[in-house]
Amino acid sequence: MRNINIQERTFTFARRIVKLYTFLVKQGGAGRVLASQILRSGTSIAANLEEADAGESKADFIHKCNIALKEARETHSWLRLFEAEQIISPKRITDLIQECNEIVAIVTTIIKNAKQKA
Repeated sequence: MRNINIQERTFTFARRIVKLYTFLVKQGGAGRVLASQILRSGTSIAANLEEADAGESKADFIHKCNIALKEARETHSWLRLFEAEQIISPKRITDLIQECNEIVAIVTTIIKNAKQKA
């Protein structure tokens, strides 16, 4: 992915999650039932990082980033489940899983760096 800031990257990821949600709802079955779970976690990553940027203190920034990290990890778990249960084809989900892994790594680094500077 081109070099863009994490807020823009997670916003783009959230848009992809919305598209995935729409696909899952149309497919029916277990995917339809679980679709709302990944919609919540996958879209909240970007929202929490935006809130972090407006944090009232360094501690507030770190706290909001930690929430974003938890949501990213939850999203990763849902993506893995969809792949393992063949609710979504590996061709369609592999790139999303990779992007989620990278978001987890980036947010982890942001938190680590913020704690060192605190």
